[in-house]
Amino acid sequence: MIYVIINTSDLDSVDFSQVIETAREYLRYNLDGSKTFVTFEGKTPSFLDGKRQYSYEEIMVILQDYDSGWIEQAPE
Repeated sequence: MIYVIINTSDLDSVDFSQVIETAREYLRYNLDGSKTFVTFEGKTPSFLDGKRQYSYEEIMVILQDYDSGWIEQAPE
């Protein structure tokens, strides 16, 4: 499975028949709502050409890093 982070402003270009997710309502968004990600297998959908692709291990590092803006830091 391949993961691609996209700006939410680019969601209108996503063809949900070419990615694992079925609709924008089922996407996970970063904390400020400016980014999300989609996943696919096989050939890269044309609307994702030129965008950085991540493996599962790489995307998990990003999603679990407080500084990346995907999760809130636990109170001390």
